[in-house]
Amino acid sequence: MLNQSGLDPQKPSSAAVENVGESPLEAMDEKRPLDEALPVYSVEKENQVLRKMDRRIIPMLAVLYLLAFLDRGNIGNAKIEGLLDDLNMTGPQYSWCLTVFFFTYCAFELPSNLLLKKMRPSRWLPLLMVAWGIVMTLMGVVHNYAGLLSTRIFLGVAEAGLYPGAAYYITLWYPRHRAQYRQALFFSAASIAGAFSGLLAYGIAKMDGVAGYAGWRWIFILEGLLTVLVALIAPFGIHDFPETAKFLTEEERKIVIHMLRSQNTGGTGEATEFRMKYVVDSLLDWQIYVSIIVYWGITCPLYGISFFLPSIIKDLGYTSSTAQLLTVPIYITAAVVAVVAAWLSDRRKQRSPFVLFFMGLIAIGFIIVLASTGRGVPGVVYFGVFVAVVGIYPAFPGNITWLSANLAGDYKRASGMAIQIGLGNLAGAMASNFYRAQDAPKYILGHALELGFCVAGIIAAVILRLSYQRINRKRDQIDVTGCDEAEMEKLGDRSPMFRYML
Repeated sequence: MLNQSGLDPQKPSSAAVENVGESPLEAMDEKRPLDEALPVYSVEKENQVLRKMDRRIIPMLAVLYLLAFLDRGNIGNAKIEGLLDDLNMTGPQYSWCLTVFFFTYCAFELPSNLLLKKMRPSRWLPLLMVAWGIVMTLMGVVHNYAGLLSTRIFLGVAEAGLYPGAAYYITLWYPRHRAQYRQALFFSAASIAGAFSGLLAYGIAKMDGVAGYAGWRWIFILEGLLTVLVALIAPFGIHDFPETAKFLTEEERKIVIHMLRSQNTGGTGEATEFRMKYVVDSLLDWQIYVSIIVYWGITCPLYGISFFLPSIIKDLGYTSSTAQLLTVPIYITAAVVAVVAAWLSDRRKQRSPFVLFFMGLIAIGFIIVLASTGRGVPGVVYFGVFVAVVGIYPAFPGNITWLSANLAGDYKRASGMAIQIGLGNLAGAMASNFYRAQDAPKYILGHALELGFCVAGIIAAVILRLSYQRINRKRDQIDVTGCDEAEMEKLGDRSPMFRYML
C-alpha cells in the first residue's frame, strides 16, 4: 500500500522517472488528499491493467525463484548420484551442509529487504543472482566436506534476499486482496523447480565422466552457469515501481496507484520514508511471531520434502533414475493446485480458511505416510507424500500474503516480511536434520517431526485468526470521528481505522 507521499495521480510521472537512483516513493514530497479526483474506470479496466502487470512482472520473478529453489535443493539430487561417496562424507556431515545454508540465509534477509528500498530492484535482485550462480558453479568443483560446507554457507548469503525481496516487491504493485494469486504464481516456480530439478538431474547425470567430472558435479556446474546467464538478462525484465513503469500508460499508472491507495484498510495511509521505528515496530509485533509458527508448520515439511524426497522415493525400492522422475508429477500437481487455491482466496478475500485447509492436507499426508511405512506398500507411502506436497505449496503463499496484508507501512511490511521469512526459514535448518541416514528407509522420526510442526502451525493459525477477529470487533466499536488523519497514518496497522484481513 502507498501513502499520500506517493505519485500525484493528476501529474505526469516523468518526475518519478528522473529519480531512478532511489524509490520514487521517497523522492516525491507532494502530498494530496486520498479522495482527490481520479479518473473513473471500470472493474474490467482494473482487471486489464492487472493482467498487463502480470505479463510483465510475474514471469521474470518466477524464473528467478525457480533458479533459486533449483540451486538450493539440487543437493538432494546430487546426493543420490554419488556426492557422499566421492567426497567421503557421512550422513551427519551431509545434514550439516544443508543446515549451515539457513544460518546465513536467515541472517541476511532483513538487511537485504531494507536495501531493496534503497537500491532499484532491477539492480539488486540480478546482483544477488550473479552471486549465488557463481557459488553454485564452484560447488561443482569442491573436493571434500569442508569445501562443500563453505560453498553452502556463501550460497545462503547470496540467496537470502531473493524470496523476501520478491514477495515484498509484489506488494508494491498489487493491492492486498489481489496479491495471493500473484504470490502463488511466483511461488509455484518452487514447485516447478522441484519437478524440473528431477528431470534436469536425470538428464545431467548422464554426463557422468565428461571432462573427468562425475554426474553430480555437472548438476551444480550447469545449473550455476544457467543462473548467471539469466542474471545478465534479468535487469531488462524487472520493473522497479509502478510510478516509473514504462510499460504502463499515464492512465494505467493512475489506476494502479489508486488501487494501492484505496485498499481496504479502513482508510489509513502509509508512511514510506524510512525510520528505524518501523523496523523496531516489526520486531515487537506479536502477529509476526505467531505467523512464524504457522510458517514453520509449512516450511519444515517443505524443506524436508525438498531435500529428501528423491532419497525417500529411492528407499522405497526404486532406482535413482526412477526416483528422480517420480518427483515430477508430485510437484506439477502442487503447482496447479497452488494457483487455483490462490485465485479462490483472492476472490473470497479470505486467507485463513485456505491456509488451514491445506495445512490439514499436510497433516493428513504425513499421517498416511506414518501409517503405511514399513508395511510393504510403497505406493501408499508415495501417495501420502503426494498429499502432503499438494498441501504445502498452496499453504505457503497463503501464509506469506496473510501477514503482508496485515502490516501497514512500506518499511514495516518490508522488515516484517523479512523477519517472518528469515526466522521462519530456520525451519530449513531443523528439517535438514530430520531425515537421518540411520533412519532409512522408514524415516519414522523425520515424518513424525514434520507432522508435529504442522499441527503446531495449525494451532497458531487458529489463534491468529481469532485474535484478528477480536481486534477488528473492538475497533468497530471505536468512534474515530474527528481523529487526526496524520496521527492515524503514523499508527499504521495499529490504527483504530485499520482492519485485519482474515
